[in-house]
Amino acid sequence: MTPNVLPFPEVVDGSLSPGGPLGDAQAQLAAAVATLGYEPGLHEMLARPRREMTVSVPLRRDDGSVEILTGHRVQHNFSRGPAKGGLRFAPNVDLDEVRALAMWMTWKCALLDVPYGGAKGGVRIDPRNYSQAELERVTRRYTSEILPIIGPERDIPAPDIGTDEATMAWMMDTYSVSSGYTVPGVVTGKPVSLGGSLGRASATSAGVVHVALAALAHRGVPVAGATAAVQGFGKVGAGAAQFLAEAGVTVVAVSDQYGAVHAAGGLDVPALQAHVADTGSVVGFGGGEVLDPPALLELDVDLLVPAAVEGVLHGGNAARVRARIVVEGANGPTTGEADRILDEAGVLVVPDILANAGGVIVSYFEWVQSNQAYWWSRQEVDDRLERRMLQAWDGVLATAGARGLTLREAATVTAVERVADAHLTRGLYP
Repeated sequence: MTPNVLPFPEVVDGSLSPGGPLGDAQAQLAAAVATLGYEPGLHEMLARPRREMTVSVPLRRDDGSVEILTGHRVQHNFSRGPAKGGLRFAPNVDLDEVRALAMWMTWKCALLDVPYGGAKGGVRIDPRNYSQAELERVTRRYTSEILPIIGPERDIPAPDIGTDEATMAWMMDTYSVSSGYTVPGVVTGKPVSLGGSLGRASATSAGVVHVALAALAHRGVPVAGATAAVQGFGKVGAGAAQFLAEAGVTVVAVSDQYGAVHAAGGLDVPALQAHVADTGSVVGFGGGEVLDPPALLELDVDLLVPAAVEGVLHGGNAARVRARIVVEGANGPTTGEADRILDEAGVLVVPDILANAGGVIVSYFEWVQSNQAYWWSRQEVDDRLERRMLQAWDGVLATAGARGLTLREAATVTAVERVADAHLTRGLYP
């Protein structure tokens, strides 16, 4: 049975294209609904966000001029708890992208059995072109605009592309000033000094590697001698490369938005991290050769970790991917067409809603700690994270085998079923 993709909310925005990340997210949901046999009304409820807000964000620049930016916050689902999702500052942010990311967050939280629904936010801005003071003003104004719909029991933002723990500190302070008291649980990914959790900054990277090592074992690839390429050397990719190297995997190539480096015998990842800290890019690193960034995705390696942005593996390059395993560090890096090509080629794709869920797991831990004003040790956080990631891996692997599904299909079916069960149990009001 070939499922149809629902016409996503034309009442909100008639400009929706059937392609892109939202098209992939809708197609994944439709396939899961077909497997589960849900009726059209339930499908439509799962497909549409519960709430969307688009706001103007006026910014006074350092030179005194005023610029108007656009921000979004999409809350996809509340059936299993308050909404949860990152805030990104990027020049290509648009509403459809945010909708897709919010939906994927819903499935991610359900798959890892975290009591949240999914949300996502974004401001269309290139943070590289703005001062720290300007970014603070953008953050505070955006926060004040979406204030009515966020809160520790409503929607809890976290860092994403272009944002960091300083962004979360500004959001928390803005919300707290409006509330009249300090509310550390309104965001996660905060500085530890403001109630953040130990281990949160590296949690997504650590989760990627826990699952990557499990996937290597599943495919019978010994860690000693295994090779990996990591696309993206930011918050997720840099940490993933480090943890892979520490585990004994040979990281032969990495890239960022400026360029790529390759060393057949393996890169010195700590030296590369130091170089990036000094220069801001992997470009010019003396311990490797210059590589054309798109070529990194086609290297003959055991493990490929796309940890940058959406849609980097697509119909135009998927047939040239030679990695045995793809572990998605980014959200939506593999299009639907690429998924089919990779599956036919026997490439094991570990989907984003499983592979990069470490961040939301430790965000949940941080939220719990903030609400209780009781903090755990780094070892406790790391142990709980590893246990939750491997439990989810085992569950997805079992479902895939039992139902004859790919890992992405199995993960999505598991997550959608949990969200639908919660919705049906709660009932429809009125």
